[in-house]
Amino acid sequence: MSLAASHPRAFWRSADLEHGRTPADGPTARLAFAGVTAEAAADLASREVALSAPLPEGFVAIVKRDCPTCVLVAPVLAQLRAAGAPLTVYTQDDRSFPAGLDPIDDASLEVSWRCSIETVPTLLRVSGGKEEARTVGWSRADWEKLTGVRGLGPSLPAHRPGCGSLSLDPARADALAVRFLGGKLRSRRVELASLEDEIEALFDRGWSDGLPLVPPTEARVLRMLAGTSRKPDDVVAVVPPDLVEVTVEKVAINAVMAGCRPEYLPVVLAALEAACTDEFNMHGVLATTMPVGPVVVVNGPIRRAIGMNSGVNVLGQGNRAGLTIGRALQLVIRNVGGGKPGEVDRATHGSPGKLSFCFAEDEEGSPWEPLSVERGLPPGASAVTLFAGEGTRCIVDQQSRAPESLVASFAVNLRALHHPKLALGFDAMLVVGPEHARVFHEAGWSKARVVDELHQRLQLPGAEMVRGASGISEGLPEHLRDATVPKFRQGGLLLVHAGGSAGLFSEIIGGWINGDVGSQPVTREIKR
Repeated sequence: MSLAASHPRAFWRSADLEHGRTPADGPTARLAFAGVTAEAAADLASREVALSAPLPEGFVAIVKRDCPTCVLVAPVLAQLRAAGAPLTVYTQDDRSFPAGLDPIDDASLEVSWRCSIETVPTLLRVSGGKEEARTVGWSRADWEKLTGVRGLGPSLPAHRPGCGSLSLDPARADALAVRFLGGKLRSRRVELASLEDEIEALFDRGWSDGLPLVPPTEARVLRMLAGTSRKPDDVVAVVPPDLVEVTVEKVAINAVMAGCRPEYLPVVLAALEAACTDEFNMHGVLATTMPVGPVVVVNGPIRRAIGMNSGVNVLGQGNRAGLTIGRALQLVIRNVGGGKPGEVDRATHGSPGKLSFCFAEDEEGSPWEPLSVERGLPPGASAVTLFAGEGTRCIVDQQSRAPESLVASFAVNLRALHHPKLALGFDAMLVVGPEHARVFHEAGWSKARVVDELHQRLQLPGAEMVRGASGISEGLPEHLRDATVPKFRQGGLLLVHAGGSAGLFSEIIGGWINGDVGSQPVTREIKR
């Protein structure tokens, strides 16, 4: 088995690859392939520079005998040749088909794959070794327009659809991608012995977060890379704590190990870009002894496109997209950046959120603007917001039907965050459940008003907050005894709408130290 290495100590021992010497590929583990879309295959193929030899000038037809439409148009190809058209025919499955036209054997499917052939027959017009135009299947009008030859196939029906190209055959697609694109992967391959268990091998090499990983074979990594238009060698970020440059390819490897689907990769890339900013301060989030990690909130159309959960059990288990996106981010920090527990990661207790903490906001059911819009992005943009947060704590208020009562409940719960006698040093995210949000909505309270009312109720008398007050040594410095101290700084309370429709509950996610010495929320637009 050949794995694309994802561990930093393996990544950077790639001198052979750096100097153009490709290591011998061992047998690659194969996954029961569920099918690759034509768009993904075409996208992968389009990243190849060129065919091993230029396409012949004139017209190029790609056919296979096991296609009724290809058999149907064989006389048309002969008619084109007889009319003097410069025609070259490649055949995918029978080197003698079509008879009399000297077909070129494309059983290797190199020409079909590199030309992104999705359907046969496909007819190309080629000039200067490059494709100028193509037509797919049989359409008399389209073939005559492409070739300039009139009266083609007079006895044939006007049009017939073609058949799927063998280059997209699910039984072949992975192997073709590895054969034609595998050499472009820069990461070192890790060869495993035939009797070595690949799952245990990933644990043994220290790449795991404690749970089993999906082995990052070349085929899986290439399939993951089809989820983004970015080049594999594009540098995404410099990852703390070791300050290592991470490429799209390295992120894809870790996304495979996390269990992501290719369509999740743009979200992982945006989250990583946000995490590796000075404002978010991922190094500090790792090094602190507090139990915090990156909380990823996803907004915009991509939430629905990739099947994220924003409703029942939104902060819990069961949703592949949310759990694997958050996990992929953490694996990159661990495997590329070197942020491992007991080393730079010094959390006293940690929290389950340090494994993965990613969820979608319920924008459709929300009475308020999405978090991403509040933070400056246009409506309709897909985005991630990263917040350095701990685990969740539930606010239970099943009696309040007036907004004044409910906001007061929120305030007394928020006052206890980290410690009732600490203020200003920490931000918080409030995940408001739909039934609580409805109380505010029916009273006409905007998100801004809810936040403002919370701030007003969290102006705290310094005499209750200073060290020693109430017989508690923890607290604020003595010089603040006569001051009124806000629990949170302006902008330090983030409101997100999410959760199931039943249950008068909301959730608090406490933050880490804020401001220049700590972490600030960061929002990034997601781009494919």
